[in-house]
Amino acid sequence: MAGNEMLKARVGKSEIPVLYRRVAPVYDAWARLTESTARRRCLELADIQDGECVLEVAVGTGLGFAEILKDNQSGHNEGIDLTEEMLERARSKARNTGRDNFRLRVGDAYDLDYRSETFDAVVNNYMFDLLPEEDFVTVLTEFKRVLRPGGRLAMVNMTIAERWYQSLWERLYQANPAWMGGCRGVQVAPSLTSAGFVKVQRETVSQMSFPSEVILALKPIDNSEERDLGEGAW
Repeated sequence: MAGNEMLKARVGKSEIPVLYRRVAPVYDAWARLTESTARRRCLELADIQDGECVLEVAVGTGLGFAEILKDNQSGHNEGIDLTEEMLERARSKARNTGRDNFRLRVGDAYDLDYRSETFDAVVNNYMFDLLPEEDFVTVLTEFKRVLRPGGRLAMVNMTIAERWYQSLWERLYQANPAWMGGCRGVQVAPSLTSAGFVKVQRETVSQMSFPSEVILALKPIDNSEERDLGEGAW
């Protein structure tokens, strides 16, 4: 099924922690096989500079968060996730970096417990592919709120298959969403412009035939930039 249709989310928000408690012990193996290339590219685009204030939403087992700590050794690093079992693994990886300039805790992407204009960069990996499409703008607007003017949002999602051999993953999702951790292919760039982000850049990555989109978007610096949404972007 290679096409442009986005499947509906079939795992409710309250079910996600339950599902990922089961997934946590094997998640790293899956991620290294199918997601590692896209995660690396996401951090390249985020271009985190030492001394910044950085938030990762849906930190998972901390594969990306540990790399953020290496890049941002004198800044402040926050990470949230819905699932404590995933955070336990993230904390272990974070401590192994030798850094202590971080905080990892349970948190909700729909209602971030941070003041407006707190972060230079927000990173988010493989979360929107779990969410209902009608919630995309709501969550992205919350991301924009906590970013400083000119701040960067770097994100990765499973995306819609472009080649026939990539469609296996969505067929698995259709058979049983739990087999895919609740994830299906999405395209988030249009919602980013609707939420008021600018200079949206989107790339696609395929690893083990698993298709991902890697996106960078900026919070406008001023109102005039916000009126010129997404020019030449996706």
